[in-house]
Amino acid sequence: MVRDALGTALGQSFPGARIVTAASLAEAETALEREQEFDALLLDLDMPGMDGLTGLALLRSNYPAVPVIVVSAAQDGQVARRTIEFGASAFIAKSAPLEEIADIVRGVLRGEVFAPPGVAEPGPAESFAQRAQQLTPQQWRVLSLMVQGDQNKIIAHKLGVGEATVKAHVTVILKKLGVRSRTQAVIEARHLALPPAG
Repeated sequence: MVRDALGTALGQSFPGARIVTAASLAEAETALEREQEFDALLLDLDMPGMDGLTGLALLRSNYPAVPVIVVSAAQDGQVARRTIEFGASAFIAKSAPLEEIADIVRGVLRGEVFAPPGVAEPGPAESFAQRAQQLTPQQWRVLSLMVQGDQNKIIAHKLGVGEATVKAHVTVILKKLGVRSRTQAVIEARHLALPPAG
C-alpha cells in the first residue's frame, strides 16, 4: 500500500519519470542490474531480504552511483544516523507528507544529503560504518553469513566457492574492519541489526 502510494505521488511530482517498484531486496537488485540508468532508489529498511542495514550497505557497495533514500517507520534517531553513515542520501519517516517526500527526492537528485533534525553527518573519523564501506559485495555476503553463525565450510557451499576462498575473504574482512578475531567482527557487524520496532 505504502509502495503504491509513494509510486503514485512521485509519478505526479515527476511527470514523465518512469518508476519501478520492488517488493524485496532481491527484486530491487534485479531491477538495478537490468537497467543501469536509475536516478535514485527509495528503500524501505523493513523490506524482505534487507537484514537490518546489511541490505543498504550491500546496495551502496554494488551501486555506488545511485543515491539511496531510506523511507522507514523507525522512529529511532540512532537508526536514522546509521543509515546516513552507511551512505544513504536521506532518511524519511514513512509518516511524512507525500509533498515533503517529493521535495526531499528533488533535493537528493540535486546532490544534497538530508538527515533528520538532530542527526549529524557521519561522526568519528574511524566509525565502523566507514571501515565497513571498504568491503566488496562478496565480502559483505561472507560477513552476513558469519553473523548468522555459519562456518567457512557452510559459507563456501552457500556462495558456491571453495573453502580456501572463504578463508581468504575472512582474513581481508578482519583486516578492513580493524578487528583481530572472527568473533569481534561478528559483534561489530551486529550493529547493523535494527532495534525492534515499536
